[in-house]
Amino acid sequence: MRESLAQALELADAGATEALGKQLARLLPADPAGWTILLEGDLGAGKSTLARAMLREFGHAGPVPSPTYTLVEPYQFAGFVVYHVDLYRIVDTEELEFLGWPELREGLLLVEWPERVKGLAEQADICIRLDIDGDGRIAAITGLSPRGVELASAITADQV
Repeated sequence: MRESLAQALELADAGATEALGKQLARLLPADPAGWTILLEGDLGAGKSTLARAMLREFGHAGPVPSPTYTLVEPYQFAGFVVYHVDLYRIVDTEELEFLGWPELREGLLLVEWPERVKGLAEQADICIRLDIDGDGRIAAITGLSPRGVELASAITADQV
C-alpha cells in the first residue's frame, strides 16, 4: 500500500501559487531526477503557474510556454533536466511511448492532466490538486511515495 499525506493550503492569489512552486523546488533534492510531480486541476486553476515558478526557482530565465500543443517542454539545468508535460490531449496509455516516456522518467517530471493516463499516480511521488476558490485557489497536496510524503510534510503554509 502506498503511503500518503494530504494537506490543503489556501492560496490567496497567483503570487501565493508561485510561492508554493518556489517552495516545492527548494524542497526537492539537488538532483531531482526520477521524481514525478502530478499537477491536477481544471483549466485556469494554476497548474502552469506553479510549474513556471518551479522552473524559475531552478534558474530558468527564458519563456515557459504551456506544453499544451508540444506535449513536452524540456528544461536543462546543471546536473538535471525537467520535463514539463501536458497530457490533456492523450487518450490512451500507449501514446506515452510516442512521447518517449521511459526516457522522460530519467528527469524530473512535472505532469499536467495526469488523470488522463490510468495508473500514473502509482508511479508518482506527489500530487498537487489546484481548485479555484473565489479569487484564490486551494492546493491539496498528497504524498504518493515515501519520499513524496516526506516532501509534502515539509511544505508550510507560512511560505505561501
